[in-house]
Amino acid sequence: MIEMKVMGIAIDTASGSPIIVLNDKENRKALPIWIGSAEASAIIRKIENIKVLRPMTHDLIIDIIDKTGYCVDRIEINDVEKETYFSTIYLTNSEGEEITIDSRPSDAIAVAIRVDAPIFVSAKVLADGSVSCDSAKDEEESEEFRNFIQSIKPSDFEKLLKDDKQSDQ
Repeated sequence: MIEMKVMGIAIDTASGSPIIVLNDKENRKALPIWIGSAEASAIIRKIENIKVLRPMTHDLIIDIIDKTGYCVDRIEINDVEKETYFSTIYLTNSEGEEITIDSRPSDAIAVAIRVDAPIFVSAKVLADGSVSCDSAKDEEESEEFRNFIQSIKPSDFEKLLKDDKQSDQ
């Protein structure tokens, strides 16, 4: 398993779908995963520290986990089949007992970033879906991709957040 971090959210220009981009700690590999608008909105709210009046779904999940005596230990994105990613949320309690919960990667990531839990990706998933960020041949494309991700502003997601807010009411 390779530890990854959330690099950001991008929008697929062809489909308009959000993409979460994970990077390894050395910024050598990027893993783009297409996700739903609601999950993208939940992740953006946490990244940008946007406060909401009432707990959103992923905040509620964390509260339930905490109240049962468990905490989120880590998440793993452990498989991909036909462009569908699979992940697991690992919970532990004070006695060291561990339970696992099957999850979509977008939900697992939204939960993990709320409690600063590590995000791991299997070597198989990286081999199947990652983009190299350090090969000389791909350097120009990688730099362009990095610049695109770094240029994204919260205002780029106003419509996404507005649509999500309306669906919550």
